[in-house]
Amino acid sequence: MTIYSVHDPEFIPYGRVITGLEEAVSEILPALAQIPLPEGTGYVPTEPLLQDLPAADVMRDHCFGGMPVELGWCCGHNRSLNCLEYHRDSEFNLGTEEFILLLARQEEITDGFLDTAKVKAFLVPAGTLIEVYATTLHYAPCCTENTDSFRVLIVLPWGTNTDIPQNFEIRTPEDQLLTARNKWLLAHAESSEAAQGACVRLTGPNLSV
Repeated sequence: MTIYSVHDPEFIPYGRVITGLEEAVSEILPALAQIPLPEGTGYVPTEPLLQDLPAADVMRDHCFGGMPVELGWCCGHNRSLNCLEYHRDSEFNLGTEEFILLLARQEEITDGFLDTAKVKAFLVPAGTLIEVYATTLHYAPCCTENTDSFRVLIVLPWGTNTDIPQNFEIRTPEDQLLTARNKWLLAHAESSEAAQGACVRLTGPNLSV
């Protein structure tokens, strides 16, 4: 698999590198580094250690135009695709170490399924703040050949990835993919998410880096 950089032109359809918020980045990174690493891969939508930083207001105002946001994290050890998800909005990421994102585009979904041959890999350098567009399919970061773990900031609109509203009724084909608030998930058959009942909608190999 070719691994591009987020600074390469290939990243343009998927997201962008954010500049001008270096002071906030410098404040977030030491706090993010304090997050204990889980044995596998862990995710927390809202982390008080990050949410209470003055930098959280900067992310709210300059990444989401003043909309309420949650600062959480995805940390641990991973080298496989397993799933792809999307939201109705962008997601902002920042890592204490370099990491790789496996990405595809929402318009590449055909009849509810996505071929993993469409997935591309992008290296995000340590300390680089990026935006992943709403139309970009993504999931857990992957380690690189130089790292065996990652700590990645996840900034999303408030309430994202929390419990689905009570009494939610499936009315559209897309509703079958909703696994949390503002989270539509396509699972690979080999993933633990599929074993737990997530819709298997990724065809082809379960990619790894």
